[in-house]
Amino acid sequence: MTTLLSLHPSSSSSILINPIKPHFYFYNKKPTFHHFNKRSFSKINSVLSTETDPKISKEVQTFWQWLKDEKIVTSKTPVKPGVVPEGLGLIATRDIAKNEVVLEVSKKFWINPDAVAASEIGNVCSGLKPWISVALYLLLEKFKGDDSKLKYYINVLPKSTDSTIFWSEEELLEIQGTQLLSTTLGVKEYVQSEFLKVENEIILPNKQLFPFTITLDDFFWAFGMLRSRAFSRLRNQNLVIIPFADMINHSARVTTEDHAQEVQGPAGLFSWDYLFSLRSPLSLKAGEQVFIQYDLNKSNADMALDYGFIESSSERDAFTLTLEISESDEFYSDKLDIAELNGLGESAYFDIKNGQSLPPSMIPYLRLIALGGTDAFLLESIFRNSIWEFLESPISRPNEELICQVVRNACKSALSGYHTTIEEDEKLKEEGNMSPRLEIAIGIRSGEKKLLQQIDDIFKDRESELDVLEYYQERRLKGLGLVGEQGDIIFWEPK
Repeated sequence: MTTLLSLHPSSSSSILINPIKPHFYFYNKKPTFHHFNKRSFSKINSVLSTETDPKISKEVQTFWQWLKDEKIVTSKTPVKPGVVPEGLGLIATRDIAKNEVVLEVSKKFWINPDAVAASEIGNVCSGLKPWISVALYLLLEKFKGDDSKLKYYINVLPKSTDSTIFWSEEELLEIQGTQLLSTTLGVKEYVQSEFLKVENEIILPNKQLFPFTITLDDFFWAFGMLRSRAFSRLRNQNLVIIPFADMINHSARVTTEDHAQEVQGPAGLFSWDYLFSLRSPLSLKAGEQVFIQYDLNKSNADMALDYGFIESSSERDAFTLTLEISESDEFYSDKLDIAELNGLGESAYFDIKNGQSLPPSMIPYLRLIALGGTDAFLLESIFRNSIWEFLESPISRPNEELICQVVRNACKSALSGYHTTIEEDEKLKEEGNMSPRLEIAIGIRSGEKKLLQQIDDIFKDRESELDVLEYYQERRLKGLGLVGEQGDIIFWEPK
């Protein structure tokens, strides 16, 4: 559960525990094709040498033939689908140099808002959020069956992924107390509300365009496919699915994201069009799997929500502390003004990551919202342009003690919300033999708890230093030359 700290500079200091309101972006660098948990750079034994390889499903082989028929795959294409530890991936059929193009897909095959606009539902979808219009387009093509121009692609899409939006209530209990659970429930609530709205405003009034039943589960399926498969950062493209390109898997070994781009090139015998071009970020030998980096900035919780897997490295573990200036604070307006002058607001979100220092503006913001009592004079307008610099260092012992107490209490409260301890999670990891979803759950909750412990340790150490810290008044007196070398205050006697 997300911790929302609301500090008050009085004896009635309190902590509010609330979930973060989720924000929805489809700016994923690359989708998963099949859910997975392991990554491997070894040669794949089951490289697709023939189109009758029994390890490759009939649907995938048919899809591959369609790619050939449409000239998306040619004799120059250096990759083929293969069975890999992740499930299905793209395998090098020859040595591939670093940054060499491995596939190109013409814009006419892209699934994006432009494709929706050109379809029979384009007019009724014109005012919708882009992701909703593309979701309806996917469902339309799915229900067309053999009449769909995308049928071979639709047939290879999974029924679900291991994203937490597809977990059962019993499986969600395994992430009890985590921020991921709060976010997942928020996403599910959001998608359901959007479905009910689009059902009443678009689907039901236009039965001639949607002559089939679209259920909430169908809508979730489409949302999950978009969430996990959409590319971005192409020119004018914030939401686009690229059939064939979405067969490529992720690896933590890839540390760059500049593998995809939009280029102009031949799209037929006598035509040119925009092409989605994907380059290998690594040099590969024939038989090795091609990987890319989905997103360097996503946390493990983000990866679990979007793609249905996490990385084993703790570097992706994150915990978001949400701090808030309470409206009941007698200095609310002054504090809000100061926060906004320094790029923050009534609420501020700080991502804490494993082994990293606290975000630079977190401690000053904490000191600001805890400011009160004899320190409240710093909120006067005369200090408005300099107060943030003051807040970057300890203000007073009561102020510093308050932020330590509140943060530590919040950490203890959050830790009590998990149904297992760190030690119990580590034991489960050692035992192994877990389902992919349980492995995700244990990784997420273990990572969050370790970060909460890390935060608690930081403020525990700070508490132990309260008597030796230099506070604002002492710094001010030193600046005026009123403190001696031994820290004693100098009194000037009149002559």
